[in-house]
Amino acid sequence: MKTREKWLTIAPQETRAILAREFPGALTTPPAAGLSKCRNRSGKEKNEERDHDKSLAATFWIALLSAAILSTILLPVLATAAERSIPVLLVDGQSGGPYHAWKLTTPVLKKELEDTGLFQVTVATSPEFGGDFSHFKPKFSEYKAIVWNYDAPNWPADLRLQLEEYVRDGGGLVIVHAADNAFPDWPAYNQMIGIGGWRNRSEKSGPLWYFKDGKLVSDTSAGSAGSHGARIPFLVVSRDPEHPIMKGLPAAWMHAADELYATLRGPGENMTVLATARSDSENKGTGRDEPMLMVLRYGKGRVFHTTMGHDVAALSCVGFMTTYQRGTEWAATGRVTQKVPATFPTANTVSFRVDIAGMDPAVPALEHFSH
Repeated sequence: MKTREKWLTIAPQETRAILAREFPGALTTPPAAGLSKCRNRSGKEKNEERDHDKSLAATFWIALLSAAILSTILLPVLATAAERSIPVLLVDGQSGGPYHAWKLTTPVLKKELEDTGLFQVTVATSPEFGGDFSHFKPKFSEYKAIVWNYDAPNWPADLRLQLEEYVRDGGGLVIVHAADNAFPDWPAYNQMIGIGGWRNRSEKSGPLWYFKDGKLVSDTSAGSAGSHGARIPFLVVSRDPEHPIMKGLPAAWMHAADELYATLRGPGENMTVLATARSDSENKGTGRDEPMLMVLRYGKGRVFHTTMGHDVAALSCVGFMTTYQRGTEWAATGRVTQKVPATFPTANTVSFRVDIAGMDPAVPALEHFSH
């Protein structure tokens, strides 16, 4: 016991406290087993042995202290990195039909966010409309943003109220493609998303919104809401190049084959259109420049709305992916820190991620395209 106390006096009191905290039990173990050899040696040998053992012990405690100090430095750094991850809830569970295959698109949407290293994504699968919601209790307040990959005609009143309060109080909301088909009779939801289509929307749901002569206009003409032609590539044109989501992107770029939504209706309140695409009249289109990317404010909350992303093939477009990633960061934090990838499409070329496209089992193997 005396020997142990002797070597402990090498470290100051603060060091002992660190060692005791970081390495429980370490202070009850002799630092050098060689101390026991002192018993049957001459006085000179014993002194030399003690000096050697003291050196070993000093080295032992210095090394141990270094580990303790490093742990106090590195662990907070790692914790800080973990804290920098943005918690996101991805809601799915129903669509308007099998043509919107949420079971395929949700893993892609999740992967694309997590690939940035910025997000931690949790998936919450809601029951279908009319199902049992008694065990579906998502805690919206635990997330910085909610990605909506869910399309149903209605939702329970308590969940509607929770989502309204979440966004109004500053939560972020991301609307992807057919999520703007959902909830035609929920006024607050339609204020959040700005415009939507289908599910019996009409002029009663709000005016049509599109760009004309370089400006956003509303059109109160009567008619249904929601249309698109065949899925083909189309040109996306930036309308607000200085917005954080759009900053650094080309003025125009080709999006991979997708549904180009047109004749969308809604209140359009506090809505800024970031990008449009021409709905080609030769492809059952309107001949107008239709909104593709939008941002909105609802109370203190930020909403990013992309009408693109019908299927895995469309989601694999680097243009979709980049705007979705940046839009989610903006909705969650109000800023964008991500750089524009070198593979971002141009006005003449489509760019897509082979590994993402391959997440659809119906897509043929694409490995040879990666070489």
